[in-house]
Amino acid sequence: MRFFDVVLLGAGSAAESIWPHLPGKSVAVVEANRVGGECPFVSCMPSKALLRSAQVRRLVSQAHTLGAVSSALVLDDGAQAFAAAVQRRDRIVARRDDGDNAAELIRSGAVLYRGHGRVQAPGRLIVEDYSGVVEELSYGELVVATGSSPVIPPIPGLDLVPTWVSDEALSSFELPASLAIMGGGAVGCELAQVYATFDVDTTIIEAADHLLPHEDPAVGEVLAEALQRSGVKIRTGAKLARAEPHEVGALLIMDTGAELCASRVLVAVGRQPNVADLGLETLGISPDTHALEVDAQGRVIGVDHLWAVGDVTAIAPFTHTAGYQGRITAANLQGGERRADYRAIPRCVYTDPPVAAVGITANEARSRGLEIREAAMPLNSTARAASDGNDIGILNLIADVRRGILVGASIVGTGADEMIAEAALAIRAEMPISLLVDLVHAFPTYGEAYEPPLRQLLDLDTDDMPMVSGG
Repeated sequence: MRFFDVVLLGAGSAAESIWPHLPGKSVAVVEANRVGGECPFVSCMPSKALLRSAQVRRLVSQAHTLGAVSSALVLDDGAQAFAAAVQRRDRIVARRDDGDNAAELIRSGAVLYRGHGRVQAPGRLIVEDYSGVVEELSYGELVVATGSSPVIPPIPGLDLVPTWVSDEALSSFELPASLAIMGGGAVGCELAQVYATFDVDTTIIEAADHLLPHEDPAVGEVLAEALQRSGVKIRTGAKLARAEPHEVGALLIMDTGAELCASRVLVAVGRQPNVADLGLETLGISPDTHALEVDAQGRVIGVDHLWAVGDVTAIAPFTHTAGYQGRITAANLQGGERRADYRAIPRCVYTDPPVAAVGITANEARSRGLEIREAAMPLNSTARAASDGNDIGILNLIADVRRGILVGASIVGTGADEMIAEAALAIRAEMPISLLVDLVHAFPTYGEAYEPPLRQLLDLDTDDMPMVSGG
């Protein structure tokens, strides 16, 4: 039995921030799928590649409105364009080959075990490889970084119709004639815009009364307008009651009695932590645990020598959170005392225009008993939006009146995913709004949109701001 100071179960984004940063320690990494996790191969990168192709396709169709050409262009066939976009997608994700990632892991000095890891007892686990060969390891510290998987709701008949989850949609060459998307969250909205842009009859079905139900309603409303401009149909306040096979693929019946036919159904209603079949019950963890609860240092609460990072903790389940948790845990495995702070983790949706938020929503703030004040700015009122020809977007800020600091921000509009960093820093550092209001932004930029609402939060005059109407 070989001993390692640290064993990592999982080789995704969180683990990548750990194994190169444990000098002097022996490290083993156990991975049943790809080194690098889902993000580079079947999630973040392929989706962003397709989103970019779709965005350029829409820009080409709008070229005459921006003076790039003298008259409207006739785009080529959507299926042909999608085939080209898929080829580019697969080049960007290296044909889903994790060889380079695995080689980098080995160069770091860690030992890679390809197979499924399962704890047998405290300090001991087995690894079963693809051919059924079992190897036993012992460890000083165990880090669970097994990620998450799509939730498949128990809807009658759903297993009888053609379905995708996101990694299948982002790996497929198929362009369905029509697509019904269950879920109006980030994944559902991003893929809806992609497929609609390539001429697929696309409908989002969302049970809540607005898209992105965990964000403030205004965010979902602005995004809905943008998606509808891309050709996406949206049904909010609708729940899928059952599904039946149909000649086109699937017949979907809502709880209202309304019906919808689609060639394929994309299930995007959320994800759940991968904690099953890891043998964690041998460490005193209930086998029906939905997530591993960790303290601010990354230790699983109530279990010695056990750590967890990434989606398996269900804390702000994003790739950037996983990397952050990995760095915190790596430092603490080395004897440090770093503590994670999750108040300012950005939440982004990479639609066109993108959505970004950070901190807490207005409803969350009120539920915590905070006295808040909100101020908003339409992004189409900036000079930059006028010159770019963008007529949609909003920035909203939420302030804690008593402390005079920002506690939340949301943006829908061009550059939102980059603009959110300013609010994230302000929230994380608890910068006084009186300081933020004195920050000078370059003209003309979308970042100027921060200035009027910050002044509003301090009851300052906003008439002198250099803003123009979009058009």
